Amino acid sequence: MDGTICFQGKVLSHAIIEALDALAHYGHDIIFASARPIRDLLPVLPPHMHAYPMVGGNGALVAKDKHIISTVHFKEEVMNKILSIIHSHQLAYLIDGPWDYAYTGREDHPIRKNIDPEKRANLVPLASLTSTVKIVLLDMPDRKTIMNELSMLPVVVHEHGDEGILDISPQGIDKWNGLVKLGIQERSYIAFGNDANDISMFQHALTSVIVFAVGHR
Repeated sequence: MDGTICFQGKVLSHAIIEALDALAHYGHDIIFASARPIRDLLPVLPPHMHAYPMVGGNGALVAKDKHIISTVHFKEEVMNKILSIIHSHQLAYLIDGPWDYAYTGREDHPIRKNIDPEKRANLVPLASLTSTVKIVLLDMPDRKTIMNELSMLPVVVHEHGDEGILDISPQGIDKWNGLVKLGIQERSYIAFGNDANDISMFQHALTSVIVFAVGHR
């Protein structure tokens, strides 16, 4: 989504919506895949696309027909180790449960405007989340040290240098994993993406299209 068909957190353009509608008209199935949780995918999509299949949280969340059908969360011992890193380095974070979230970053952080803009969920204390599906670390003072510490844990880490964040998912979770849960077969789809977290989709696709959004970064 972001950087591929959605830019600067804004809703899809009329041109892109019309193109997607044309694909659907000719019998193609459309699946949206994103690092965003399902909660934050909905605001950038037109209402008639809210029932489309979606892979959110880099694969930790899968939705279909307006219902989340699969979630994968961090194991408790892994989560405790990540929290130890967070507390040790006094890191700000966005931590997502299946729907609600905990956030301790700045209100003017670029990522903040894309978090639940339509107030579909609740901003809650971290202790109130019964499970955690994705963690985003913000404004890191020593990125190299933190990356080294995370590399010792069974997690998947995507670094977004242009945004100054680390995106952490449970081990074995990626966008291809989410597509599998929707029944997608290998080499049966065309993948569009723009970032490292799209590589798993590219590797199993029939055709892959990498989008370079010049001027939107």
